[in-house]
Parts: sequence; structure tokens; C-alpha cells
Amino acid sequence: MRRTTVVAAVLIPLLGLAACGSDDEPDENNNSSQTTDEAPTPEDEPTEEESEPAEDESSEPAGTASGENPEWAHPVTTPGELLTTIEAGDLTVEVYQVGLAEATKDGMLVDSETKESIMKKGDEIVFVNYVVTNNGDPIDFGSSLVQVNAKYADWNYLGGMPSDSSSDLFEEQGVNKSGVVPGTRTDPPIYTLGSGQTLSFGDNFLYQKGSEVTFEVRYTPVDAEGELIHDERVEAEGTTTIK
Repeated sequence: MRRTTVVAAVLIPLLGLAACGSDDEPDENNNSSQTTDEAPTPEDEPTEEESEPAEDESSEPAGTASGENPEWAHPVTTPGELLTTIEAGDLTVEVYQVGLAEATKDGMLVDSETKESIMKKGDEIVFVNYVVTNNGDPIDFGSSLVQVNAKYADWNYLGGMPSDSSSDLFEEQGVNKSGVVPGTRTDPPIYTLGSGQTLSFGDNFLYQKGSEVTFEVRYTPVDAEGELIHDERVEAEGTTTIK
């Protein structure tokens, strides 16, 4: 195994960060209240002290990050063996090799010469898990969050490497299929990863034991309106070997 060589990780301090709203989205609960026409008796009338409005916790934007795991994210999982660690601005991305499985279907990427799928049903695939920790100030992400793409050194096809999207396989491997819990999407979609907070998600691709692989990390923060701040885009990468 080869430790990471970090390339180009630049992060401009974020300005005007907004608390996040709460890829694939908290459930909303409808509360009802009852009113009465009965007038309050003098002893029921609030005192001056009581009449002062209490601090409304709900005034804090929904989805504001708190604790070690943001409320919009799945619980962090850390299965597998650590392959490499990538520093991308204020983020630390740990890459774990988890386990092997068989592809449940043919991949969509086709060889231009043979016209056959590059990843076929039954092919051996390897699962990897990405654990992302924010070591700096809170960061607001859009719906794409943090993107991590793997590519073998001898990969000769355009585009990324195909993967199997079977939810059952992800569950069997103990890897989150996405970083966001279904039902937590807001408009605009803004997801805040607070200081010291962590999220995890994973991927899979064809298994090539002993092959050199590079993991590319990139993310672009968003402003209070959910618009991408392209000048603050961060990119980094790390190279290791699949075992």
C-alpha cells in the first residue's frame, strides 16, 4: 500500500456562510393546536416576566449542523481497511477498502470496439468507503456535496469507472450509498457540514488486485441562495494500491 500524495488543495475562506437546509433528502411533522373562546381569568393572565417570548429554537434554520454527524446525513460507518488519507482544503477524506462482491447487472459503459459492457453481471467488484471530516469552519455544500472519483492508472476509457448501484450490496457491505438521508432536501438545497463533523458514503468499481488507483476529491461551496461559489472550488487527489 502506498500513502497519499496530495495535489492542489486550495480553499479560500468562506464568506457569508448560511446554515444548511435540512442526493437523497428530514421528514416534516404536522402539528395541530386547539384554541378556545374562553377569556382568561385574572390569575390566568401572564405576568410581565412570563409574557416575554422565550427563545424560539425553531428560528434556527432547519438542518443546521450540530454534533459529530449532521442531521441530514446518514450515521457514519467505517468498515474496511484504511488505504489512504487525502487533505482537501479543510476536509480530511479517509479512503477505506471494504470488501468484494459480484456485480448484479451489466454496467452502462460500453467498449467502443467490442460493443460489450465493460462491467458485466457477475464480475468481481470492490467496495470503498469515504469518511469526510471538516477540520475548519462550517462549509455549505449544494446537492453534490463532496465528490470522490476513483480511476485505475491503466484505465483506458473516457469517463469514470462503472459501478453497481444495488442498494442491497451497499447495505451488505455496511457502506452508505449516498451522503444525504432521503427526505432532507430543502429549497434551495444547502447542506452544512459543521466544524468537526463527519459524514461517510461509498462506491464500488471493478476489482483489480494490486492495481494503482487515484482518488480525486472535489467540492464547491454554495452561498446563502444555494449558488455555487466557483472561486472557492477545492480539488485534491491521492494515489494508493488496491489490495
